[in-house]
Amino acid sequence: MAKYSFELKMKVVNEYLEGKGGYKYLCNLHGIKSLSNIEKWVQNYKAFGAENLKRSRKNKIYSFEFKQNVVELYLK
Repeated sequence: MAKYSFELKMKVVNEYLEGKGGYKYLCNLHGIKSLSNIEKWVQNYKAFGAENLKRSRKNKIYSFEFKQNVVELYLK
């Protein structure tokens, strides 16, 4: 699965919304493998704004007790 930068996503979304091209044209122009990527970016941008296009890379830290509870629930 290809990962695309936030800057590229915003550029493509803005170009689409400004009417500079359709999904297929923008895919070919920017070397994006799938039309559905751009469709998802545009839909997410319209629904949730630019922040939604950023990748989340937050590692969550779980306590020992939480991990133990998960294991116990799994074993039941």
